[in-house]
Amino acid sequence: MVISSEAQFHVLAVDDSIIDRILIERLLKTSSFHVTVVDSGSKALKFLGLVEDEVRNEKPLTIASETHQVVEVNLIITDYCMPGMTGYDLLRKIKESNSLKDIPVVIMSSENVPSRINRCLEEGAEEFFLKPVQQSDVNKLKPHLLKSKIKNENEQINSKRKDT
Repeated sequence: MVISSEAQFHVLAVDDSIIDRILIERLLKTSSFHVTVVDSGSKALKFLGLVEDEVRNEKPLTIASETHQVVEVNLIITDYCMPGMTGYDLLRKIKESNSLKDIPVVIMSSENVPSRINRCLEEGAEEFFLKPVQQSDVNKLKPHLLKSKIKNENEQINSKRKDT
């Protein structure tokens, strides 16, 4: 299998800082990624088609109704420190979702706190980048995207085999 370009990869970038959103969007687009940016964890969940129940902590997140168009996201990169929902909270909600748990999540933060970094990696984050994010950091995303793409293709092949 030969992958000619990363252009087919869609990255959802989540950051409450407009300056950081612009920076990460430019870095990702420079690497030929399709990028969607949102300014909060709740907007990221909405974009992904997850809705929170009215009563918090009673039920897990559920997929929105058929009215929501499913947009394939290959990777999520999120700031750690955001008002309302932290990047860690967003990571946990994604990893708890059956439909989204295989999407690689990368956390970024301007604060180098080892316990925070370890906690995010233990909960399933693929990487933890210190801000400001550099092009060399973005280059580290490609193996995670390729691994995710291969896993998805294998699942599709296995699904087709079961149907026949």
